[in-house]
Amino acid sequence: MSENQNLLAEQRRALILDEVRRRGGVRVNELTRKLGVSDMTVRRDLDALARQGVLEKVHGGAVPVVEASTHEPGFEAKSGLELTAKEDIARSAAELVAPGTAIALSGGTTTYALAHHLLDVPDLTVVTNSVRVADVFHAAQRTTGPRQGAATVVLTGGVRTPSDSLVGPVADQAIGALHFDVLFLGVHGISVEAGLSTPNLAEAETNRRLVQSARRVVVVADHTKWGTVGLSSFASLEQVDTLVTDAGLPAAARAEISEHLRRLVVAGESTGESVEGADS
Repeated sequence: MSENQNLLAEQRRALILDEVRRRGGVRVNELTRKLGVSDMTVRRDLDALARQGVLEKVHGGAVPVVEASTHEPGFEAKSGLELTAKEDIARSAAELVAPGTAIALSGGTTTYALAHHLLDVPDLTVVTNSVRVADVFHAAQRTTGPRQGAATVVLTGGVRTPSDSLVGPVADQAIGALHFDVLFLGVHGISVEAGLSTPNLAEAETNRRLVQSARRVVVVADHTKWGTVGLSSFASLEQVDTLVTDAGLPAAARAEISEHLRRLVVAGESTGESVEGADS
């Protein structure tokens, strides 16, 4: 970790969380030395991360939260995590969208960020099971009024999850009757062994339908999702065409992923790394 007193709070907290997860725990005095900030600043950062439920404060430091495979954080809890990474990913993923195409956006905070970058792409048809994603497009239309080329949004219906996704038989039936050019899929976890996974069984089935209805599957996931496994797997890595992730993904993980995916895009790096997989 860099000793930089001018780190933004968001950057500092991301570094702290990475250190906690990597080492299995840290002490406050270690963080003050590594980050070059005061004891009070570190404690405020730990308080903020503890409120988000991503670490647990202990005497003199912090340890990771050990989450059950069925644990599903709400949208608000996830929306404050890895903000810079999600914005980088969203910007890169938006470059993969061509005007006039039919796309699908699953639920999730990264697809929510992506939706904001698609508002000016003309003549899109957007299928989504995310209340939050649909609201992005509807709010833009309410603000600017009807305009030529505005996206047509199809909201699937269904039962609402803690992540504000719509799942269940109604959503599954609606998705199964549709066909779209590209699916942009947010995930709870991604690994070689488990593939793409979620802690919500109903969401897993809805995600399966999304994958089956798409000509191309693009997963948008920050580096913290790598190695996380939820209760239910819904797709293998071989079913994914492209993974768009951020520069925090370690080199070893990039190499491993590239063996299974057609394309890996690393956003937020000066060169905008794009690696073709073995099947390309």
